[in-house]
Amino acid sequence: MTKSLLSLVAVVGFSFSTYAAEFKAGVVNLQKAIQSTSAGKKAKTELEADFEKKKKDLQKKEGDLKKMQEDIEKKKSVLSEEVLAKKQDEFREEMMKFQQVVQKNQGEIQKKEQELTQPILEKMKKIIEKMSKDKGYSMVLENTAMVLYVESAHDLTDEVVKAFEKEK
Repeated sequence: MTKSLLSLVAVVGFSFSTYAAEFKAGVVNLQKAIQSTSAGKKAKTELEADFEKKKKDLQKKEGDLKKMQEDIEKKKSVLSEEVLAKKQDEFREEMMKFQQVVQKNQGEIQKKEQELTQPILEKMKKIIEKMSKDKGYSMVLENTAMVLYVESAHDLTDEVVKAFEKEK
């Protein structure tokens, strides 16, 4: 029984080491790869321009709200309770509208980012798949916080960017 158990362990160990020798994994930092392509840079520029426009509008509205709040504070002692309550309600209502606009803008920016980067990502996935098959990779992972170490020879990010730019 001990001999057969040792034989089984030897066979399993040999099979695993043979499989491990054939197994090849790589990683790609997709965010870096997307941002390194000309299409990614164009998308980033477009997003930043859109973001800056929305930011300026929000800053103006925020300034108006601050002015409104300061005005209420200044006149607080001379206003009747009814008028003060009405002005405070108006301020709260405007503040809620402002917060809704902020949330809406965030959603629009995220949606636009997805619309701009999705075609880049789809093309990149095809390139990664082809490169993986050509170079004999069994698996390619996205380099996220979960990957603690990668030998530089298995980081395919730069190669993917070069292949992406070549395919135009």
